[in-house]
Amino acid sequence: MAWFFLVIASLGEIFGVMMINLYNQKKSYFWLFMMTLSFGFGFYFLSLAMRDIQLGTAYAIWTGLGAAGAVLVGILFFKESAGWKRMLFLSCIIAGAAGLKVLE
Repeated sequence: MAWFFLVIASLGEIFGVMMINLYNQKKSYFWLFMMTLSFGFGFYFLSLAMRDIQLGTAYAIWTGLGAAGAVLVGILFFKESAGWKRMLFLSCIIAGAAGLKVLE
């Protein structure tokens, strides 16, 4: 169940970063509230995951999945570039997170 919590925590990170971008574009209290809610959600589920997963592993996977997800959100929703070099290094982040899971 801890790994499920960690994935849910990563979604909080991804949506939190997305809300930062939306807040920067629209400067409304709604997006500020949504950003705070998203990050709070992520931190709560990260704390649940860290009851059973080592701190270093949980944090590395949380940030790795969050970073990878943020890149994908940027490409899909904010028209950021999706060049092959970007995809290569994105796959390195994902491979590193998967490697930590295997070594857990």
